[in-house]
Amino acid sequence: MKTVWKILLYGLAGLLLLGAMLVFFGVNDKPDLDVGWSLAHDDIARAKTILHEGAKTRPDEIGTIELTESDLNLATNYLLNRYSKSAVKIELKNNKVRFTVTMTLPENSLGQYLNISFRLGNDNDTELPGITKFKVGKLLLPAKLAAFVIDNVIRHSSLNQYFILATRPIKAVQIDEKKVAITYFSNQETLIQARNFLTNRSPSPALAIYQQKLAEIIDRHDPEWRLSLADLLQPVFELAYQRSTLDNAIEENRTAIFAVNDYVNKKEARKLLAAPASRLSAGQQYSAFLYKRIDLAQHFIGSAAITASVNGQVAQAVGEEKELSDAVDGSGFSFIDLAADKAGTRFGEMATASPESARKLQKAMAQVKDYRDFMPDPRDLPEKMSEADFKSRFGSIESPAYQEISKLIDARITAAPIYNRE
Repeated sequence: MKTVWKILLYGLAGLLLLGAMLVFFGVNDKPDLDVGWSLAHDDIARAKTILHEGAKTRPDEIGTIELTESDLNLATNYLLNRYSKSAVKIELKNNKVRFTVTMTLPENSLGQYLNISFRLGNDNDTELPGITKFKVGKLLLPAKLAAFVIDNVIRHSSLNQYFILATRPIKAVQIDEKKVAITYFSNQETLIQARNFLTNRSPSPALAIYQQKLAEIIDRHDPEWRLSLADLLQPVFELAYQRSTLDNAIEENRTAIFAVNDYVNKKEARKLLAAPASRLSAGQQYSAFLYKRIDLAQHFIGSAAITASVNGQVAQAVGEEKELSDAVDGSGFSFIDLAADKAGTRFGEMATASPESARKLQKAMAQVKDYRDFMPDPRDLPEKMSEADFKSRFGSIESPAYQEISKLIDARITAAPIYNRE
């Protein structure tokens, strides 16, 4: 019995030592890769095509996806940057996939970045690749040890359900110098489980509280007046300020933003963010306005919700992509809508950047009197441009003319009272 306890003790000590080594060698103030990765419109379109490739195969059929080195880099960077400013460099060499990863960490005293690199390959003719090399910073770890630790971390954390859903359908992976070929088989049951897990969140008690607050606001609203977005955000963030400490301020802000977005954008909110059904009463519903326009309120809070849920860079790219799409077959490209997207993105970033920033926004929003405090007037900007008009005036979103207006919008947002308070 003593031997068993010694083995357990040594094993625990070894894991603690390994964890300390990972932190010491992997966390650094210098990134191995530039994390300033930017999303171009074409990049997003291609990444979405790659990530939805598997949807072409019907349930209970075997499918194969072939991804080039370029495809892997694009799709992986797109996914990783949904959650933090990060970068991945993937190389196909000697029938192995080489990963170099830099991730931005929350504020801490050890360093701003986590740098790791590893290789995946099909050793011993296995169908699924495994880790053949693993480095944290400059520290090279035994591949089997790294694989064991990573596997146990995943299986004993909230990542396990994602891991199972991602790997269960994969039957074989073949790697050569030009591509990675993934063979998969998804039955109907697996697809239903994945859909239910990824698109349905149980309503939290906090969400119900904010929805009840919104219901009270709507019940008291004078139908003779437009419902300002500020009329929703001010009392909701006042409530968030009352409910929060530094420990939970970010999550309270997320929940508050989701609740408001669910009301303002209704079906769009649930479709885009997989939000649960609203608990607001089935009574009178009023559209929210910014500068006498419903679409501006929708753009603002929608972008804030995307940013709070994922990443500000993604929110900005989604806004630009939407406007470019509107130029082709919608209401036309609108810098006015884009300004609301950008302001909402800034709002979402400030709401979730850090506990201190979250509390600062709560306090400021609890005191606002007008939506001009968080949304500058965009009504002098160009809008309703067809695809031909947009290309004639601006060419593309990379052009100097486009960037000039984009910077003007950014400057106006920065000057708004909410974002420039000390």
